[in-house]
Amino acid sequence: MNEQILDMLKELRPEYDFETSVDFVMDGLLDSFDIVSICGMLEETYGIKIDGLDIVPENFSSVAAIRSLVEKSLGK
Repeated sequence: MNEQILDMLKELRPEYDFETSVDFVMDGLLDSFDIVSICGMLEETYGIKIDGLDIVPENFSSVAAIRSLVEKSLGK
């Protein structure tokens, strides 16, 4: 799942190096529009619905945080 998420991020913002970033939002790699876009990609890829209350910067700060959000949305 980590590799799929990283591929989505690279597709969304190919100019950034997500692998070396500690916090995607704080480092300026993702803005609010990007977060909405990645939510759509995650929902389509994993067949989930991300709760609006979960669309907060800390859930998109790293691949691990995004994976946790997906797992939560999958009911794991």
